Amino acid sequence: MDACNKEMVDSVMDSSEESVNSDEEQDKTKEWDDFSDKDSVASSDSAEEEMSIDDGLETLLDEFTDASGDDDWNPEVTPQKKKRSGLSSVSPSPAKSSRSGTPSSVQSGKSKGRKSSVSRSLPFSLSILEQKWKSADEPDVEPTQPIFRPKQKPGPRLVSTATCSPRQYFELFFSKTVMRTILANSNAYGAMRQEGSKKQWEDISLEDLRSFIALVIYMGLLKCFKLTDYWRRSKIYNLPYPTQIMSGRKFMTISKALHLSDPKVDAENDKKRGTPEYDRLCKIKPLYQDMRDACKASFHPSQNISIDERMVASKAKNGLKQYMKNKPTKWGYKLFVLADSLCGYTWDFFIYEGKICAEKSKGISYDSVMSLANEKLLGSGYKLFVDNFYTSPKLFRDLLQKKIWACGTVRANRIGHLKTVAPRGNIRWFREDDLLFVEWKDRRDVLMCSTFHKAFNGDSIKRNVKGTDGVWAIQDFPVPGAVLDYNKHMGGVDLSDALISFYTVLHKTRRWYRSFFYHFVDIAVVNSFILHQQMAKMNNQKPLTQKAFREALVEELGGTAPVPAPRHIPPTLTPYSHLPKYISGDSSIGRRKCRICCYKTPVMCVTCDVPLCFVPKRDCFTSWHCPDSSSENETE
Repeated sequence: MDACNKEMVDSVMDSSEESVNSDEEQDKTKEWDDFSDKDSVASSDSAEEEMSIDDGLETLLDEFTDASGDDDWNPEVTPQKKKRSGLSSVSPSPAKSSRSGTPSSVQSGKSKGRKSSVSRSLPFSLSILEQKWKSADEPDVEPTQPIFRPKQKPGPRLVSTATCSPRQYFELFFSKTVMRTILANSNAYGAMRQEGSKKQWEDISLEDLRSFIALVIYMGLLKCFKLTDYWRRSKIYNLPYPTQIMSGRKFMTISKALHLSDPKVDAENDKKRGTPEYDRLCKIKPLYQDMRDACKASFHPSQNISIDERMVASKAKNGLKQYMKNKPTKWGYKLFVLADSLCGYTWDFFIYEGKICAEKSKGISYDSVMSLANEKLLGSGYKLFVDNFYTSPKLFRDLLQKKIWACGTVRANRIGHLKTVAPRGNIRWFREDDLLFVEWKDRRDVLMCSTFHKAFNGDSIKRNVKGTDGVWAIQDFPVPGAVLDYNKHMGGVDLSDALISFYTVLHKTRRWYRSFFYHFVDIAVVNSFILHQQMAKMNNQKPLTQKAFREALVEELGGTAPVPAPRHIPPTLTPYSHLPKYISGDSSIGRRKCRICCYKTPVMCVTCDVPLCFVPKRDCFTSWHCPDSSSENETE
């Protein structure tokens, strides 16, 4: 505790408790404990979990004690109704605030004739804390601005002049090594499930796995109620494309056999269940770690970054599942994500496994930020934006020691905020060492904390307000720079979530680890699309839309992409030397992809030994052997 804060606390305690004996102090302590068991502090819409009152009261003194204030935070799998106190709470989420210009606001209870729960429990009055606030007219010294020194050049870590296809971008995340690992584990799992059956397991090939992923991405573009609907032969469905890639029976076989880890390793891990050595993420560990490494290896974020939560929808009976009532996806697996604020690239993430030992943890909000904001990998001079679930004086001071500056909304009970009536646009602030706390009055109170902003720079924002005469008009209101920057740069994770949600490949599955496989495919596709956008921008080219990018990726992975006819020397033999024949002697068995159009055909050339279409609509046989037709194909 620094000297300034210590003197403030001592003066408050001396003035308020000078005539109080030790018995009364014990009664107050008991009142604090009793109240903590009954009431709870309401959290914001972006804070997703409700903290206990012990938690909230500790964080009220955060600026004096540097406590993170969320040691006992633990999301509940089953929601429970909790009694709300009269203490104000912080509300709209960053995604909504980006439209209104208001990142966070304070709501007070509407109960009449009731005192604030904090004022009843604290050993001193909040009115003394209110004396710290200064008005916008009082000058503030602008803090030292960060010098940006990233470890790598921000942007895609690729050759700037390289021209890559969607499949090549995707294979940065799902490389051949990753695919072979999934293939080996899936074949081992499939063979294990097939033991004792009359039908032996047929190993999946690498091309089969690529085709499977192609169909998974295709199902995100074209939604059907059931997976089997993609292969139905009816007037309503009758979709020809999935049949061209693989049969429905083969797709379902691969889907049931899909496994990310070695079954032998899973068996050994299951023996450790109930012990500290048990790994809850064992069944996704190989792909999980490879995906995190690939995300960090292919791109380096710009100066502005953000950290927020992401939910992967699931109602499976699994201990990893969380309930967050203020999220659009209320049930599912929770990930903590660090994203680039400019483009929404998912740079790093980790899966929340539940509450860990309190001795090793300083609270999930503190630990998640410190693990993701790694200055050894990122560099220094970064500006991190977080919502009020993470913001605390201790976190911001520790980040500043790592030369990472931070800005975020703050919960009212963490700075001793007492709601007062003020006109719209009113600004007040105070400083504690390197921390700036600023309050701005919009429709509601907006509370911010920052380590690199000045209290007020003269900025203004337009609002449509209703005058006393009942007429709506646009007016300018002063606004702190911290609010403007927060609204501009906090939405990195929200942008990534939006890009994923448009064409998500996630669908219902009986195995929890397959939900993560589908989400990792989503991350890989969206990050690949962002890399494509960034590379096109660097080369002054027009990028594809995400839909067009996914369509091209599906065709490449499924082997149906239109490719130019291969160059070859025109045949010098007579036309009668090149005759068509059936590949297997049966027109419906043993079909192969045509060398020109890539559609499957049962016909091939006797002399060239090349499969070619020989039907009225696709006479590739003639195009292959006729020099004139061949040159026309090459020109196209």
